[in-house]
Amino acid sequence: MKARIKFKKYGALRFIGHLDVMRFFQKAMRRAGIPIAFTGGYSPHMIMSFASPLGIGLSSDGEYFDIELKEPISSHDAVRQLNQVMVDGMEVVSFRQIAEEKKMTGMAIVAAADYRTRLTKGTLPDDWREKIAAFMEQPEICIMKQTKRSEKEVDIKPLIYRLEAEGDSVYMQVASGSVENLKPGLVMEAFCGFLGIDPAETDFAHHRLEMYADMGTNGDRRLVTLEDMGTEIYGEENKNDFTENPHDERGR
Repeated sequence: MKARIKFKKYGALRFIGHLDVMRFFQKAMRRAGIPIAFTGGYSPHMIMSFASPLGIGLSSDGEYFDIELKEPISSHDAVRQLNQVMVDGMEVVSFRQIAEEKKMTGMAIVAAADYRTRLTKGTLPDDWREKIAAFMEQPEICIMKQTKRSEKEVDIKPLIYRLEAEGDSVYMQVASGSVENLKPGLVMEAFCGFLGIDPAETDFAHHRLEMYADMGTNGDRRLVTLEDMGTEIYGEENKNDFTENPHDERGR
């Protein structure tokens, strides 16, 4: 059985890197008594994969990783036991059964992410909210993107699915994952350039809200949260309610 865990990362822990997050949850699995499966061989390790590592300094309400279980455990018990061993800055939100196919792991299917971004350094023009529409109406939004070997100019407009003002913050939905991935900082860098502001004179705090899979067909985008791709696992007291269908919506 495979399960997907959704968690929040906030506070001081937003400054720890992905490898430290992995080590933290490896220890948490043992302390919480989660029956996680291990690989075989001379050096067994927990079967665990993260959907999309979060950048250092970013907080999030929607982080995910998938595990394989040796035996069932109810979602209610798993969330409770894990949160008993969490530290301030980490909180488990849900624990759901997912499809067994390897191609349905969070790492393989993540296609988009939501962010809320707020200015922490510098100033923006008073009419910046009204300028968002004009920014998105450009035929291209080109920036210089750093690659492993050099810099190249890329058009990021196709990777920005939504961009709008929310009070003093900016909400954006952008491509995310192994196929296409756009960091929120690059969007704000391009927007500052459009406003005539030197990006070096500003700084932004980015908060990831959610991650999505694209379940659309024939080029039509239909985003579904990674959480909604799974179902609740019920204990013995609820075994009559248990469903083997990982796309059943009764778990919501």
